[in-house]
Amino acid sequence: VQLQASGGGLVQAGGSLRLSCTASGNTICISSVRWYRQAPGKERELVATFNADRSTEYADSMKGRFTISDMKGENVVFLQMNNLRPDDTAVYYCGAECRTSRGVTPYWGQGTQVTVSS
Repeated sequence: VQLQASGGGLVQAGGSLRLSCTASGNTICISSVRWYRQAPGKERELVATFNADRSTEYADSMKGRFTISDMKGENVVFLQMNNLRPDDTAVYYCGAECRTSRGVTPYWGQGTQVTVSS
């Protein structure tokens, strides 16, 4: 499984961005796709999860501002980020879990930088 994250950029506080995570390869094994972020000097934190049953989960601080969704049949998971704040500045990564009879394998895409100016 290969993951490609895109859509980051520079935005003013209060603005919006939509990140994309495009999966290729053996995508049929993917059971969940997650967005994480890592700010300078901080640990990587989970932002949102999109499960194969199309259920979603969010970190408390992102609820109401961020929305994770997919483009059905296109192996793309989006993270719509609204009302961005300077403390949302981070490198955003997408990750996926691939479940097979042999177990669970995690995959990571490269990060995409999101910078929110005040």
